[in-house]
Amino acid sequence: MTTDFQSARVALGARLRELRAEAGLSGKHLAALLDWQPSKVSRLENGKQTAVAEDLVAWAAATGAQDQAADLESRRRGLESQQRSWRRQLSAGHRAVQDRYVVEYRTTATMRGYEATVIPGLFQTPDYARHLLVGNSELMQSPRDTEAAVAARMRRQEVLYEAGKLFRVLVWEGALHALVCPREVMAGQLDRLVGLIGMSTVELGIVPLGAPLQLSPKHGFWIFDEERVIVETVNTELSFDSADDLALYGRVWDGLNAAAAYGPQAHRLIARARHLIAPM
Repeated sequence: MTTDFQSARVALGARLRELRAEAGLSGKHLAALLDWQPSKVSRLENGKQTAVAEDLVAWAAATGAQDQAADLESRRRGLESQQRSWRRQLSAGHRAVQDRYVVEYRTTATMRGYEATVIPGLFQTPDYARHLLVGNSELMQSPRDTEAAVAARMRRQEVLYEAGKLFRVLVWEGALHALVCPREVMAGQLDRLVGLIGMSTVELGIVPLGAPLQLSPKHGFWIFDEERVIVETVNTELSFDSADDLALYGRVWDGLNAAAAYGPQAHRLIARARHLIAPM
């Protein structure tokens, strides 16, 4: 099982490898500069060893990337807990979090998700994602690395085109009408959703506003391979992997799914929102 911790460590290693390559250094050359064994460079880059703060400072200096030291340290701190403060995770910007998600989604075969307030990141257009990331940066008062974070979020979507993957995603209809961006951007986002209906790797359900429900719409959550649940609150990202928690969130998803519209019905709900939200 790929844990949240290991996914973040692999993402940190990938970033270290990127900085070394940008500096034009081989692994052996970097090891010599740092007076390390070459195997340590390899272990760090491949997520086989957990870096300490001093390792990251030295790496940034040796690769001429001292301005990236804060980002690297933010990523390292993100390894520490299954209850992760967004303020800590975003202390150097959004890209580190998005890079970790890329790793997590690539190592997941089946996912069940639900979003109540926004279009899921897995389905977002660049313009929609950009407005959300800017708004979140302002809310959290974190550094802006918007374009790098948008690019990483788009890389996450590559999994939609991989054979053997299945993403079973529910969206509360209210999220189709939430103007968290300009009308023209939202219109493009809704067009993107329509294009996902019928994909072999995607099962997109819309939970209608007027549908009878077994339970209230709750908050968004994501179930990875029936092994781990990720829940995002305003200030914290939570990770659960106990059998009881997995069963509980599975029941919530099943209850919402029972009320969801799929196929042509989902298309009509999206088209209705698209008509109402069209640029004036």
